[in-house]
Amino acid sequence: MTTRAAEYYMYFGRTFKLDTTPDGQWVGYLLNWDTGEFEIDNDPIMPISGATSSSDIWALDKEDFIWRTEEIRAYRLRGDGPIFALYDTIRAMFAQRESEGRKLFTDEELALIKSIRRRTFAMWEAETARRAAGEPPTFSVRHRWDVEQ
Repeated sequence: MTTRAAEYYMYFGRTFKLDTTPDGQWVGYLLNWDTGEFEIDNDPIMPISGATSSSDIWALDKEDFIWRTEEIRAYRLRGDGPIFALYDTIRAMFAQRESEGRKLFTDEELALIKSIRRRTFAMWEAETARRAAGEPPTFSVRHRWDVEQ
């Protein structure tokens, strides 16, 4: 049986990846807001497969999927280590833009943010693979509201 290309979605404010197993069955991965990791969750498959365009479910291309995933992680999570330092870099760029009274980023700034988000996404993927292989975590994650209280 042939495998299909992965599909990417926004599903009620979370990113969702729809992929196939080696035997061609659908499997879904939903972003966990508290851990930053994707967890197997097949419950959204039926609503997504039957959805038309709505404000709660919509398709993304891979670049938008990465952008939105990292936007969510950076907003909701705090921690130590290089991923969170890169999120701080992006936050500093937003603060700089705001302090200058600009509504838009320059093309160079947008390219840098996109590059950083691709990098942090790859770092999360590598961390997930490490943990799945039984290795200990290289960083800890806290929910932003636990840190800010």
